[in-house]
Amino acid sequence: MDEILERLKIIEAHVLDRNIIVKNVLTFNEACKFLELSQSHLYKLTSTGTIPHYKPNGKKIYFNRVELEQWLLSNRVDSQDEIEQQAADYLIKKGAVKL
Repeated sequence: MDEILERLKIIEAHVLDRNIIVKNVLTFNEACKFLELSQSHLYKLTSTGTIPHYKPNGKKIYFNRVELEQWLLSNRVDSQDEIEQQAADYLIKKGAVKL
C-alpha cells in the first residue's frame, strides 16, 4: 500500500510539472519550480528588476512563461569554435592574414 501511495505522489508531481509547461501565466511558486530557483533568489531578481514580471494588484507576482524562457536564453555564451571563427574572420577582414 505504501508503494502505491508513493507512486501516486510521483505521478501527481509529474502532472503538476506538466501543467507548468502548458500554462502561459505562472504564479510565483510555479515560476520558482519552472526556473529551479529558490523563493528568496527569485524575489531578489524581481525586486531588482532583473527578471520580467507582473504585479496586477501591487501584491502578488506573476510571470509570463514565454518571457521567462526568453530570459533564460539571454546572454548566450559563444562556444570556443565560434570565438575562434570570429577571430579568424576579424583578422581576414583587417588584412592581417591573407588566404
